[in-house]
Amino acid sequence: MRTVSVVGHRGDPYRARENTLPSLRSAIERGADSVEIDVRLTRDGVPVLLHDASLKRLWGLDRPLARLTHAELRELTLGRVPTLRDALLAADGHRLMIDLPGASEQSVRTVVAAVRECGAAERTYYCAGPATMLAVRAADPAAEIAMTWTTLAPPRPVLLNAVRPRWLNYRFGLLGTELTDRIHRDGLLVSAWTADTRRTMRRLVGFGVDSITTNRVEALHRVLAARHP
Repeated sequence: MRTVSVVGHRGDPYRARENTLPSLRSAIERGADSVEIDVRLTRDGVPVLLHDASLKRLWGLDRPLARLTHAELRELTLGRVPTLRDALLAADGHRLMIDLPGASEQSVRTVVAAVRECGAAERTYYCAGPATMLAVRAADPAAEIAMTWTTLAPPRPVLLNAVRPRWLNYRFGLLGTELTDRIHRDGLLVSAWTADTRRTMRRLVGFGVDSITTNRVEALHRVLAARHP
């Protein structure tokens, strides 16, 4: 029976605010094999955990991150937006899946360099669309990549040869047994996001996916445990 990796989406956001250290630690405590985090840069080039381009949704402040220095960000959020370095240390050896929303080639290089400086390259992998993953591949020829793909049409061989992903990362609604089998025949692993209902989790497991990203780590573990009566 295929092993399915459990990935905590932005940590454990039903228990602690997403992309924070308490959320990351909670996901790990509840058995996540990996934790997905979103990384952006402050105005002075510090990689921090934040999905959105501004602080409005999570922190109630209509301030674009790109216009804030790290010191200003710390002051506005009382230090609760962690740096990537903070997250790598808090993960305590566990795997992190780094999503790079809105990334530029320069920000990708900065993030990859930070991972390398923390000695975390072997337990870190990256996800985002093809252009960003090409930038990751250029910055680190050995990086593990989960290339996000948003259409049923397969990636062209020239793109796969350039990015060299280990995973193709799909929104759960696109996946089925035929697509999953085709990706496996091509020698790649299949990652699905973001599944929160048990029904969806069971369907994905039945399709044969290799990894499921979820906001409900414990629920996914119960679904997986039910396969072994």
